[in-house]
Amino acid sequence: MSQSVNKEEMVKKLNETLDVADPEIFELIIKEKNRQSKGLEMIASENFTSKAVLQALSSCLHNKYSEGLPGTRYYGGNEFIDQIEIMCQKRCLEAYGLDAAQWGVNVQPYSGSPANFAVYTGIVEPHGRIMGLDLPDGGHLTHGFFTATKKISATSIFFESMPYKSDPKTGLIDYEQLAVTARLFKPKLIIAGISCYSRNLDYAKFRAIADDVGAYLMADMAHVSGLVAAGVAPSPFPYCDIVTTTTHKTLRGPRAGVIFFRRGPTSAPGVSYDFENRINQAVFPGLQGGPHNHAIAAIAIAMKHAKTEEFKSYQEQVVKNAQELCRGLQELGYKIVTDGTDNHLILVDLRSVGLTGSKGEKILEEIGIACNKNTVPGDKSALNPSGIRLGTPALTTRGLLEADIKRVVEFINKGLQLALEVSAISGPKLVDFKRVLVEDSNVSTKVVQLRTEVESFALNFPMPGYEF
Repeated sequence: MSQSVNKEEMVKKLNETLDVADPEIFELIIKEKNRQSKGLEMIASENFTSKAVLQALSSCLHNKYSEGLPGTRYYGGNEFIDQIEIMCQKRCLEAYGLDAAQWGVNVQPYSGSPANFAVYTGIVEPHGRIMGLDLPDGGHLTHGFFTATKKISATSIFFESMPYKSDPKTGLIDYEQLAVTARLFKPKLIIAGISCYSRNLDYAKFRAIADDVGAYLMADMAHVSGLVAAGVAPSPFPYCDIVTTTTHKTLRGPRAGVIFFRRGPTSAPGVSYDFENRINQAVFPGLQGGPHNHAIAAIAIAMKHAKTEEFKSYQEQVVKNAQELCRGLQELGYKIVTDGTDNHLILVDLRSVGLTGSKGEKILEEIGIACNKNTVPGDKSALNPSGIRLGTPALTTRGLLEADIKRVVEFINKGLQLALEVSAISGPKLVDFKRVLVEDSNVSTKVVQLRTEVESFALNFPMPGYEF
């Protein structure tokens, strides 16, 4: 040890609080906290988790390595880690009313994408065939997205994927065409899951199609898992062989993933499901190293919250708010894909007012509303989408009700109308649109005025988490 640093000084220096140890990072965290507090977070995949979850995430559990499953670890010192993971598994099953004799669960995936890839790795195997909802129609990258010239997702690189589509006129999944395509493609796995689709999925139809072609059925309920736990969205469990989810969206937990799989005897005499070992081994040692124990504890906390009456009321309000958001924008003439919503999100087709998704996202960001540009059915490029996706989970967490959503609709409309003014000056290119936002003093004044209105409104609602 250096003569200039004694033991006490070393220990003190290595355990300083963040504001002292790294004031630059601390300042950026404060700025982000202020942005979240002053803005309206409407990205459908985002939410504000609880202080209890954040406390678990910043706990000593972060320090521990624990490769393997409870009772079969490759490291010592995991007595309490095992208890936490077993408790998390138990709570995951309880949150969805599942019998441990019929369902197993792996709570170690780092997030939803690794969870999905672990299922494909363990069940489908390399170059096996899968079918998922196409990205422009509301699916997720990990469901096998590729373009005419490039395989985008690793799922499409290592597995053979065939997308199913929605009806371009209604925006609704075309189950009849899915059945026809499945008979031709003969997938080993069909994925019933969404990333930007505002209607409930018909899991019974998916099951019938899967049975017709001898495929496994997996639900990716990442977006709606909180709604499912609360009983305000259909459950995939009666129909599916495997169910994956993230835990940070409507569930309000940490950024992590979970895989549920059937276990025990199948309907065929003398035959049992063989998912458990294949999926567990795909997670570790196949794709991951040590699990994130602080996240597993946080999942357990979120699943405990999901069993409360308050959580059910919260999820009901999420849907009410989304439907109010949808109704308000429709009354102002905006086209909503599928003409409504059953869940927490809506997809606005901005072609109905002469804007692109990129311009819509940018102007809303400038006035303090966070959303994301998104493809709509019929779009040719994910890089130049025609829509924006809006969600209500984070706003509902802060306590907004239907009357407050009406104000949010006003802000969104004012922002998009301002975007039309800017676009008339800038022309079609996004780079010129951004330039006018900065260089045109009249435009920048309107942006500041509208942002001030949004911030004043947002600060009326509390922000969960730590106070800095």
